[in-house]
Amino acid sequence: MKRRDFLGRTGALGVAGLTGGLSAPALLLGARPAYAVGDDIPVGLLFSLTGSVAVVEHTLHDAALLAIEEINAQGGIHGRMLRPIIEDPASDPATYADRARRLMIRDKCVSVFGSYTSASRQAVLPVVEQRDNLYWYPTLYEGRECSRNIMYGGAVPNQQQDNVIGWAIENFGPRFYLIGNNYVYPKEENNYCKKLLAELGGEVVHEEYVPLGHSDFSSVINRIRTEKPDVIFATVVGDSDVAFARQYHAAGFDPEEMPVISLTRSEVEVQAIGGEAAAGHFSSAPYFMGHATPENERFVESYKSRFGGDQVTHFVSEAAYFQVYQFKAALEKLDPSDVTPQAIRDAAVGVELAAPQGKVLIDENLHTHLWPKVAQWQADGQANVILESTERVAPKPYAAYDGQTCTGSGLVNG
Repeated sequence: MKRRDFLGRTGALGVAGLTGGLSAPALLLGARPAYAVGDDIPVGLLFSLTGSVAVVEHTLHDAALLAIEEINAQGGIHGRMLRPIIEDPASDPATYADRARRLMIRDKCVSVFGSYTSASRQAVLPVVEQRDNLYWYPTLYEGRECSRNIMYGGAVPNQQQDNVIGWAIENFGPRFYLIGNNYVYPKEENNYCKKLLAELGGEVVHEEYVPLGHSDFSSVINRIRTEKPDVIFATVVGDSDVAFARQYHAAGFDPEEMPVISLTRSEVEVQAIGGEAAAGHFSSAPYFMGHATPENERFVESYKSRFGGDQVTHFVSEAAYFQVYQFKAALEKLDPSDVTPQAIRDAAVGVELAAPQGKVLIDENLHTHLWPKVAQWQADGQANVILESTERVAPKPYAAYDGQTCTGSGLVNG
């Protein structure tokens, strides 16, 4: 997924926390550490600053760090500063698990903010559950998870698809071509898409998956030309999405007649694709950089001021930002002597705050109620929101699977 060179970013961050390892005895300790007993509150930032996903994860790191800096500038929480401890898992799932363990045991972090991919979240999951700590995950994901130790800030399938599939059928037609990368998220999103299409009278003319990093879409383009679908429903990510968008544009397809509707294309990908090739196509997400709210205007202005005027915000960096404020709101409900991951989790349930996308809410399942939007990409690289939910939408992590649901106590079957 790497499209730009971010070498040297880590040396300029100005926040420490990259040294040392854990001895075997420390790793085997069963007792919980004494959390936040000093003058500050340690929190982990576990986003890749190097490797294949750094092109996206550095923006999540930056957004979370910006929120921490803003909170500290306002006096911290109960007068105590947040102390970010940074680890670079280098885009390797096993390293995420190792560094998460280090942050929780050695550094006594009361929460860790991290990850972009489901693979890295799932690598951390057994660690955070074993330590009974909290992992704040900002990314849209496939659902089918119900952990009491993960705070889910991103959209699940119903929050991205319920408003767009019927709209697409009505405006473009019922015949969908499904193209995604070959891993869990695209396949689960497509499972839900197929369920909606069956309910709404749509059909799948072809379903195809390509490897992560795939760049030659000539056979896909030829098949699309033959099938002539009404809609291309895409869950292609990173460099693959950039290549697909450019080759789709070069093939001469008209987005007014056969648009790409993506669940994964954000301002970051469009910046790499180029406005001309992206223009006219659509994305479905809870947040776009051009969304007009006072909270978003402040977020974008602060982000650009801190990290550069050419930088963009997007639907995952926005969640990485507001999750730190959700963490702050939970801590403000607690006695300063009771700053533990378990207490923070319990206090976070029901937290509502004005995020850049609108007022978001953490429910008893530790998932977030969000504001679905559909936007059309413009030649300037920004998105024009054309369809927005009039009500905040509750997450349904198991919406594709009848009889399964996530409750405050775990997964329920039947």
